[in-house]
Amino acid sequence: MNTKLAINKTYIVQSGDTLFSIAQKIYGDSNQWLKIYQVNQSVIGSNSTQLTTGMVLLLPKDLLQSDTRPVPLVLMEESVPELGTDDILCEVFFSKDYHDIEVDKVWKKVWQWACREEDIPEVGDHVVYDIVNLSVIIVRSNINEIKAFYNSCLHRGAQLSITDGNIPAFRCPFHGWTWKLNGRLTYIPCQWDFEYIDENAFRLPEVKLATWQGFVFINFDPNCEPLEAYLENIPEHFKNFPLENRYTAAHVAKVMPANWKVTLEAFMEAYHSLATHPQILKFTGDANSQYDVYGRHNRMITHFGVQSPHLRTQLDQQALAEALAAFEGANFAMVKVPQGMTARAYAAETARTRMQERLGFDCSNVSDTEMLDAISYFIFPNFMPWAGVGVPLQFRFRPNGNDPDSCIMDVLLLLPSQLEKRPPAAKIHWLTSEESWTNAPELGGLGEVFDQDTSNLRRVQKGLKTSVKPGITLGRYQESRIRHFHQVWEHYINNSC
Repeated sequence: MNTKLAINKTYIVQSGDTLFSIAQKIYGDSNQWLKIYQVNQSVIGSNSTQLTTGMVLLLPKDLLQSDTRPVPLVLMEESVPELGTDDILCEVFFSKDYHDIEVDKVWKKVWQWACREEDIPEVGDHVVYDIVNLSVIIVRSNINEIKAFYNSCLHRGAQLSITDGNIPAFRCPFHGWTWKLNGRLTYIPCQWDFEYIDENAFRLPEVKLATWQGFVFINFDPNCEPLEAYLENIPEHFKNFPLENRYTAAHVAKVMPANWKVTLEAFMEAYHSLATHPQILKFTGDANSQYDVYGRHNRMITHFGVQSPHLRTQLDQQALAEALAAFEGANFAMVKVPQGMTARAYAAETARTRMQERLGFDCSNVSDTEMLDAISYFIFPNFMPWAGVGVPLQFRFRPNGNDPDSCIMDVLLLLPSQLEKRPPAAKIHWLTSEESWTNAPELGGLGEVFDQDTSNLRRVQKGLKTSVKPGITLGRYQESRIRHFHQVWEHYINNSC
C-alpha cells in the first residue's frame, strides 16, 4: 500500500471487540488503535466505535520496516501516553495578562535557542537576540569562548547594540562608556566624576549560555538546570543527526499575524494538510503521521514518497514520484521509476545522488526516511529542530515584542557540509509582514505551503476572540503534540519555580 503503514496480517473481529481492545491484543498498546483505523477506514466507516463481528481487518506494520537502509532505532520507537481530552482556553492565545505571565514564568525561565555558532565565527562577531522586552548580546569573546550579556549600558541603560556585526569592544553610543568583549569595564569618559565606582562591580551582567548541536542557547534564570538536563532525551536522539556539522544555507524570518503559540501549533500536526495543503497529498502520508511525546518535548514523523490515505484514487508509483519531483522543482519528465521499485525508494535514491553531486556529501548508507521524511522534533517552548538529511528545516517561534497577536517565525535550512569547505552562514532574509513567503526563493516549494498556513493563522487569531465556545478542541492522537505542549506550558505558568 502507498501509505506509511504496510500490511502485516489480518484479524477477524470477535464479539465485543473495539479498536482499542484489538490494538491492546495485537500490539500491547491500546493507543495503536488509530493505525488500525487508518488502513481500514473504508471498511469501518466514520463510526469507529462499532465493529461488526466477523469483519476482516488489515493489521499494519510500520513502513520504516521496509526501508532500503537500516533506520536509526530512535525513529522506530513510539511514545504515546494518554493525555486526556480537555479543551484549551482560547484566552491563552490573545490575553495580554497571559502574555505578561509568560514573560515571567516561561521566557525568563527556559533555555531558548538564540543563534548558531556559525553566525559568530570570528572574535568580536555578535548577534542581538530579542525576546519580549528582553535583549541579549551573544558575542564570540575569544576564539574558544562565547558569552551572552544583557544588552544594556550600566550607566544610563541605553542598548549597547541594536544590530548584528563585529566590534572590538562594547561602546555605549550615549556617553561612550566601554566594555571589553569579556564584559570588563575599561573606559569611562570624565572618570574623575565617577571615582566611587568599583570597576569590578560594573562588569556587564551575563546571561546563562550553553551550546548544543551548533545552536547557542541562553537562559535568563541564573539558577536554571544545565541545558543537557533540560533537553532530556533529545541529545540521545540526535546522536544520529549531527546538526553541528551542517551550515545555514538559508535563514528567512517574518512577523506572523498570530500569537506565537497559535503559529507553532500549525506546524505540530499534519492533520490540516487535507484542507490546507491539497497540493501535497499525492506524495504525503499526512494521516499516517507518527506523534510521540516525552517529558517536556515531542516529535512528529510524516512520510513523503507515499500518497495520502485521504485520496480515493490509487496512484501508480510513476505518478507518485512525478508529483513529488514537481513539488521539489525538479523536471518530472526525467523521472523514471524502475519496474519493481517504489516511488519512495526511487525518491530517496534520487535525493542521495543529488546530495552527492551538489554538496559532495555521501548518503549511500542513509535510510530512506532520513532522506525524505519530515522528522520534526520540538524543544519546549519554541524550537523545532528537524532530524534527517533531505528535509533540513529548523523552526523558531517567539513573541513579537509584547504583542500577543503577532509573533516572529524563523525558518532555517541546514545542509550537510564537509567541515574544511563549510560555506559561511546565510544572513537573515527578512520578509515584511504582508510579503509572501514565495518572495524567499531559497525556500523552494515551501513558500506556497507557508503562505497557506499564514492565511489560516490570521483567521484563527481573529476567530479565537469572537468564539462563544471558551476553548479549542483537540484530536486525541493527531493533535497530541499540541495538547502535550499546553500541559508543559501550564506547568510553567502555574509554578513559580
